[in-house]
Order: sequence, then structure tokens, then C-alpha cells
Amino acid sequence: MGETAGRRDATIERKTNETEIRVHVDLDGTGRAKVSTGVGFFDHMLDQLARHSLIDMTVEAKGDLHIDDHHTVEDTGIALGQAIRKAMGERRGIRRYASLDLVMDEVMTRAAVDVSGRPFFVFQVKFEREKIGTFDTDLVREFFQALAQHAGLTLHIVNLHGDNAHHIAETCFKAVARVLGEALSVDPRQADLVPSTKGMLA
Repeated sequence: MGETAGRRDATIERKTNETEIRVHVDLDGTGRAKVSTGVGFFDHMLDQLARHSLIDMTVEAKGDLHIDDHHTVEDTGIALGQAIRKAMGERRGIRRYASLDLVMDEVMTRAAVDVSGRPFFVFQVKFEREKIGTFDTDLVREFFQALAQHAGLTLHIVNLHGDNAHHIAETCFKAVARVLGEALSVDPRQADLVPSTKGMLA
């Protein structure tokens, strides 16, 4: 299990010359978020990630925003992925797989995850705009790449159709939230088992 006996929660603190980040997650939460990264649109997306996954998240990040948002967004993905991985422990009882087509107005985005311990990332999403407000749309990919790598996820995100860049980004976060919450939930029929014929997920 995670760092607190009987609970699946974990804290990660990450400090580099570019960022200083503290993340706490509780995989058995209710979707509460306390987020402060200095990047307004990113804060909004992390709120969505917590709310729709039902994972409680505290994210406190200070980064070199005078340069750009890249280091803050990517390093938050790294720290959040590490916290989720730590909280999962041996991954006993998890459902492991989930997939979903999520719609928001004119947009439909598909997300699928295998909490396998083997990082692999597919991102078939195109933005017609380079910015959402002041936020670089390229950073959506960078965040999920870091999250998948450091949480040990096989994660696929595919935008099937849509035009509005804000809606496309938001459906990515909401769809990943829903599949991650489902895949990390505990199946009471196998609560003490690792969902793999190998007997382990690493």
C-alpha cells in the first residue's frame, strides 16, 4: 500500500534549479484539489484531473515562470506521477485497465490506460492554436508524457474530433481523470491480488 498504513496516499517533494514542487495524493479520496502552480490554465486542468478521478491532490509548485511555463508543467507531471506510483504500492486489488470516450460540446476525446508499471505514451491530439490564453498547447502533451512515464502507465489519448482548443485540452484532462480513477479503484473480488498472471506489476 502507500506510505500511510491502510491507506493509498503519498507525498513527493522535488527541487531542482528550475522548480520546487510538493505533491500529495490520496487515491481513495473524493476529488478534492488544492492547487497552486502559478499557471492559471494549468491549475484549472489539475482541478479537473482531481475532481473527475476522485483522487485528492495537493500541488504546490514554484518555477521559473519568467522564462516560460514548460519546466513547471513538466516537473509537476513528474512529481504527480511519482506520487501516484508511490501511493499504489504493489498495486494490489486495482482494476488496472480502463477506457472512455468523453464528449464536451463539439469535442470527443478517447483515453485508455493500463496501470502496468511499463510506461508507454500515445498522444494523437492536434491543436490548431499554439496558445490557450497564455498557456502553450504543446504543454498538454508534455504533462501527460511526464505523468505516464513516472507513474508507470501505458496511456493513450486520442482526440477524435473537435475545434475549440480549450475544449480539446479539457477533454484530455477529464478523460484521463476518469480512466485513471477507474483503473486505480479497488475491485473487492481481488482486493489482495495483483491483477497480473505474473503476480506482480513493476
